[in-house]
Amino acid sequence: MARVCDITGKRTQTGNNVSHANNKTKRCFYPNLQKKRFYIPEEDRFVTLKVSTSAIRTISKNGILPTMRKAVAKGFLHKSFLKPTQEA
Repeated sequence: MARVCDITGKRTQTGNNVSHANNKTKRCFYPNLQKKRFYIPEEDRFVTLKVSTSAIRTISKNGILPTMRKAVAKGFLHKSFLKPTQEA
């Protein structure tokens, strides 16, 4: 499972650990991702997303549906998240 935010597209970055003697070793900087369940009142359903903490702040400010639409437009989120699942 990739460490990528579904809303902002934030992903793992690489860099260096730098010691006091200025020795450098490769390391990874991981985004602060949380698996969170959001309620979409317009569609009367829940959706579970893997989002960064900054994305949670964006969602609480702008709302879940407009934020998801922007993420789909930018290509971070698949468009199947926008429509409800068909249940027989």
